[in-house]
Amino acid sequence: MFGLIGLALALALAAVALVQARQFALLKQAVVYQDDYVVLSIYQVEAEYLRLREQWLRSQQFSDEANREALQLRYEIWVSRIGLLRNERTARLMVGNADYAAPLKLIDAFIASADQMLGTTSPKPVDTAQLAAMQPALDALGGPIHSMSLSASHHVSEQIAERNNAVRTHNQVALLLTVFLSLMALAFGLMAMRQMRLLQQRQRALVDLTSHLREARRQAEAASEAKSVFLANMSHEIRTPFHGLLGMLSLLRDTGLNARQVDYLRTATESADHLLTILNDVLDMSLLESGRLTLSEEPVNLRDLLREVEALMRPQAQLKSLALHIDAAPGVPEKARADRTRVKQILFNLLNNAVKFSDRGVVVLDLHRSVADDGSDVLDFVVTDTGIGMDQAMVQRLFKRFSQGDESRSRRHGGTGLGLEISRSLALLMGGDVTVKSVPGEGSSFTFRMPLRTVTPAPLPQLTASPPADASAGFVGALRVLVAEDHPVNRQYMAALLEGMGHQPFFAGNGLEAVQAIREQRFDVVLMDLHMPLLDGVGATLSIRALPDSVAATVPILALTADAFAQTRERCLMAGMNDFLAKPVSPERLSAMLRRLFGDAAAAADHAPAGAAEAPPVEGAPAVLDRVTLDAALGAMSREQLARLLAAFFDQGPDMVQRLRVALRDGQALDLRVNAHAARGAALNFGLSALAQTAQALHEGATHVPAHEIARLIQRFEQQLTSSREACEAAGLLEPVAG
Repeated sequence: MFGLIGLALALALAAVALVQARQFALLKQAVVYQDDYVVLSIYQVEAEYLRLREQWLRSQQFSDEANREALQLRYEIWVSRIGLLRNERTARLMVGNADYAAPLKLIDAFIASADQMLGTTSPKPVDTAQLAAMQPALDALGGPIHSMSLSASHHVSEQIAERNNAVRTHNQVALLLTVFLSLMALAFGLMAMRQMRLLQQRQRALVDLTSHLREARRQAEAASEAKSVFLANMSHEIRTPFHGLLGMLSLLRDTGLNARQVDYLRTATESADHLLTILNDVLDMSLLESGRLTLSEEPVNLRDLLREVEALMRPQAQLKSLALHIDAAPGVPEKARADRTRVKQILFNLLNNAVKFSDRGVVVLDLHRSVADDGSDVLDFVVTDTGIGMDQAMVQRLFKRFSQGDESRSRRHGGTGLGLEISRSLALLMGGDVTVKSVPGEGSSFTFRMPLRTVTPAPLPQLTASPPADASAGFVGALRVLVAEDHPVNRQYMAALLEGMGHQPFFAGNGLEAVQAIREQRFDVVLMDLHMPLLDGVGATLSIRALPDSVAATVPILALTADAFAQTRERCLMAGMNDFLAKPVSPERLSAMLRRLFGDAAAAADHAPAGAAEAPPVEGAPAVLDRVTLDAALGAMSREQLARLLAAFFDQGPDMVQRLRVALRDGQALDLRVNAHAARGAALNFGLSALAQTAQALHEGATHVPAHEIARLIQRFEQQLTSSREACEAAGLLEPVAG
């Protein structure tokens, strides 16, 4: 409707413009052509004719010189007036008019005769007889000249009447068009008002719709959040019995089974692992969707990380007779800040896919340092395989949820299609990405790129000696040291270490006991392990700092942990601890820390006990024992003390293995982490490096590594207990067990 009204208004405006242009043309014609002036010229011709005729008669009566000159003047004026009629305007006005052409011929004939007597070219004396002879010709011009004057007047009056009629008509049309324009403008205004009301109604409807959509969005977000929470809770709840199931299946494998039972057990284990992987993927997706998945960056040794990935992926590659090569380029730094767990998760996913979709050849993981388009340094983890490859269509849908490379009904490989999407989402969360290049039949190459955040080495503390503490400081000689440690062998080790330094140790088995001991007794310093049952080290520190007794609340607290990461250090300092001591605890570092707190007197008893000797070289097992740590231990205690502690540690080994297996069977990932951490701390203190590395793998993989891999790690830990004991016996640190 608005379009039609607009078109009608445009046409009406065009018509008004046309009428106005026509009226302007008529007015211009009236001004430019000046037809009234032509009529006036004809009137003047007639008037001068009459004057000439009168003077002509007078000159016949009086032939003096004055009359002759007057006649000559009148004749010339009349001839000049006749000349004015010979122009384009007069011709246009009088065209086709006999009253104009015929008189002009008569006038021209008369002038031709009169010029012989009155012409300026050949002036002669006026002859009365000649004037009388020409009198009839002159008189004969009166009627035609008068007719020409009347005809011109009549013709001009007709033109003026026509022009007035045209102007009147145009004015009427313009008036009608103006009325029409007014009506159309009124209609347009009414339509505009109607549209404004409709727009207001639509605006109110849109506001209501926006409100409903906002509420619907809120409900959808709440539903999505509820779904994510539900999935997370269900994943945790389902995963717990699955860990137990997988643990029991791993224990069942060690019993006497025939070949068919072993095949059944393998199928059940693989199916359970596959289902557990799906649960883990669903849990990660729910965390990503809800935005609750956060990264925990820490300094990571990149080559150690690659070795851990290789140790877990090599068995899968060997089952399919695939060569697995993992390497880091020389330009890759030793350490970088990253979320260790999530980086390993991405690499596990990419390598697992590479192994799964390759039936022959090799799987390679290369780590390079490169430069991104914006000039920043990045790390490129490139996983290349010689598998089935993918075409471009498969690559396009590869990172979509529930999408897989092979979506045919006869596809050979299972999976949910979530792994790659989760990996890419994690990479994007880190500020990187996952890309792929593939050729059907030749293999694929996945590149996981992440920003390189280098680790700036912390400056070494200035170990300048503090002034000796005086008596008023409350310290004379030995220190009263409370050690909060849950592992019994670690307690024995700390006892030997502190007693060897001349200090008096007291022990608490968990955080609650430590807080209670601080309430009841005075201690000079507290060595607080972070991972303890009932109440951990951070919680115990917060409780101590909140005590009403100002002396007890301000006791120096030093953290003891095997997690020597910046994030862990920050947690300790924020909780109120004074400093941070990483395991293994060497006498030198403990002595230096006590010296910083209490002065040189705290280290006065720091000497190697009698009978201490350097451990002999460990032949044949360099990866099992750490020579430097053993030398430090022998520097803090006698060989007999170290032998007793090592014997106690190895005697408790079977119980430690049993606790790990029970935690796996019951699906208690937290218990598994706690026991593995305790075992790692004790192994580090005694320089059992291979055992500590396996315990660290158990600690880190308790929550995301498949249960059958955890079972293999526990079995490796049990085997390394035996090999570590044999290495200690070979080094002369332990007496051989009687056979």
